Amino acid sequence: MINIKVFVCNPYQENTYLLYDDSLECIIIDPGMYDGDEQNRILKFIAEHKLKPVMLLNTHCHIDHVLGNKFIYDTFGLLPQFHKGEQAVLNAVVAYAPQMGIRYEVSPLPEKYLPESGTISFGESELEILFCPGHSPAHLCFHNKEHKILIGGDVLFYQSIGRTDLPGGNYNQLISNIREKIFTLADDCRVYPGHGQSTMIGYEKQFNPFLT
Repeated sequence: MINIKVFVCNPYQENTYLLYDDSLECIIIDPGMYDGDEQNRILKFIAEHKLKPVMLLNTHCHIDHVLGNKFIYDTFGLLPQFHKGEQAVLNAVVAYAPQMGIRYEVSPLPEKYLPESGTISFGESELEILFCPGHSPAHLCFHNKEHKILIGGDVLFYQSIGRTDLPGGNYNQLISNIREKIFTLADDCRVYPGHGQSTMIGYEKQFNPFLT
């Protein structure tokens, strides 16, 4: 059983995810914690549930998804892992964060990058890597077939899709990846997006105005 806990963080209302199973090993995906209160909420949850963080993943490296990378590294010694195609996106954050009035503690760099396909294991669980660029140049999603869950980042939202007007974005590529890689998952697979409420693959096939 994979348990999922979401924390809504930072001025962008970004969803930070903790995934854990019966082993109590947990992975942290897209840490967006921005202030002491957000940091403490996550630390409290980890302590109360006796979790052991073992991995830090970024679906992509826009500012709202990496604001907590350094905090997680400082606290748990975990370096981020993401696709190497997102490195330039991460490198750009330090320049534009002040222009947006955002305090940014510079993220550490990975020791290793994630591939375009394959699996990630933690505890008794496994996640499949899906390469879904379009919102950003090398965006990844993480899927568990057994429990029918998808950590989708900023690819697919409830009745919406990720924006494609940022550097490295590509609308046609995003739509193609949703149709070919996301909509081929089970209709009752639940999508946990980077912002907003979760949704179901089958529902989005039927009602998403960008894809119907």
